Amino acid sequence: MSKEKQILQLRTKGYSQRRIADTLRVSRNTVAKVFKAFEKHPVSEDSLNTLNDQELHQQLFPEESQVPVLVNPDYDYVHKELLKSGVTLKLLWEEYVDTCRRSEKPPYMYSQFCKLYQEYVNKHSLTLHIKHKPGDKLMVDWVGTPLPLYDKLTGKSSKVYLFAATLPFSMYCFAKACLTMKEEDWINVHISMYEYFGASTRLLIPDNLKTGILSNKKYEDPIVNRAYQELADHYQTAILPARVLKPKDKAAVEGTAGQVTSHIIAKLRNRQFFNINEMNAAIRKELDRFNHNEFQKREGSRYSVFMEEELPFMPPLPQYPYEFAQWKTATVQLNYHIAVDYQNYSIPYEYVKKKVDVRYTKNVIEVFYKGSRICSHKRIYGMRGQYSTVIDHMPANHQLYSEWDSARFLKWATGIGDSTKDVVQKLFDSYRVEEQAYKGCLSLLKLADKYSPERLENACRIALIRIPSPRYKNIRLILESGQDKKDKGASQSHFSSSASNKYAYVRGAGYYGGGSREE
Repeated sequence: MSKEKQILQLRTKGYSQRRIADTLRVSRNTVAKVFKAFEKHPVSEDSLNTLNDQELHQQLFPEESQVPVLVNPDYDYVHKELLKSGVTLKLLWEEYVDTCRRSEKPPYMYSQFCKLYQEYVNKHSLTLHIKHKPGDKLMVDWVGTPLPLYDKLTGKSSKVYLFAATLPFSMYCFAKACLTMKEEDWINVHISMYEYFGASTRLLIPDNLKTGILSNKKYEDPIVNRAYQELADHYQTAILPARVLKPKDKAAVEGTAGQVTSHIIAKLRNRQFFNINEMNAAIRKELDRFNHNEFQKREGSRYSVFMEEELPFMPPLPQYPYEFAQWKTATVQLNYHIAVDYQNYSIPYEYVKKKVDVRYTKNVIEVFYKGSRICSHKRIYGMRGQYSTVIDHMPANHQLYSEWDSARFLKWATGIGDSTKDVVQKLFDSYRVEEQAYKGCLSLLKLADKYSPERLENACRIALIRIPSPRYKNIRLILESGQDKKDKGASQSHFSSSASNKYAYVRGAGYYGGGSREE
């Protein structure tokens, strides 16, 4: 019997509202509401006994019977749409509300919409599909049990570490052994993982290891390792690390770690591997067998579910795989170069003494200042101390100097004279490396601008007579003292005198007190 009928029956017996509320253990507001409805829509005592609960309620509250029936959502459609990337219950509810409004019918509110959907899920046992969407998440971690790798010469073993990744929708797995857990191996094994799956996902869920996640505080956004974030950006995925000490956030890969231990590591326990590539080939063989095993409680296998139901929803890989990159901070030296692994790379001279960020891969060096790339170089290998210098990075006066070589200096000197060319050649011959002579040659040839090419040529000729290997300083002193002019004047005077006195009388030795030598 409904509370409404009981309230009215006690009312006919003369009970007060307070006493009825205490007797039936209902609120006084409920009793007052029924009293008010009875006064507005009276019911006879005979009718009260004959009417059922629903008829009595409709007679007391006839206005409620006029409320239109709510539209039931199509939860088969809702469930299928939820499997698509980015689709949420909130979005589907908003679309459902718009449809109801267009048909001028009342919709369910969001809370009731979700409750009815949960009842639908429970009825059809679809909790697995609700928890994970195809191609939405990818969980990664290191397997706790290491593998032994043996040395052929000593026979000693060293530990190698097994990386595992799982797509929680299909439970399709990837595994590969790495020599270390360091950043380079961590990034490179991710690249191999994406190649194995042939596609990416919307989310990448790792643990909080420092090679990937630098910080993951409770009320702050996680701080991701720079190279790891670049990897995620390249594959157009977002990194969402598991909460600290919350392994259930990546339960799929946690479970896979145990299965990989029994299906792969245990099966290879009696084999000795002397090469990491041979080990990974054996792991791949066991991994493929594991992924093709039939489910016990579901139809198909990890591989078949992945290929048929998950892969079509996964974003494709970029055209080129990611290339592992490292970062460092460097200060641009006064010679507008920075050093990376003992090799030197030029930076635009305006950034001298500035701190720059350097990103370097196996093939390329990139330099950034305040987030903007300012230059790049092809990476140098081989002997230490090599230079990769771009002329445009130099100041104007250095650019001119950088364009010289021995052939150009000799060509310049030849235009002045043969003696100048000989001096320049002797300068180059006196140094083991020709670049060491550039400064002296440039200074020497610049003397022609100050003293004239003729004087420089004459000074070089004099210097060659007096000094086996003349230097810039020797030529400069000859020009400053004017010896080139005196020597030239003396030579011209001697020539004129000899020509005019060709048949003149020449005093013999007897004139100066010497003996006669004439026969």
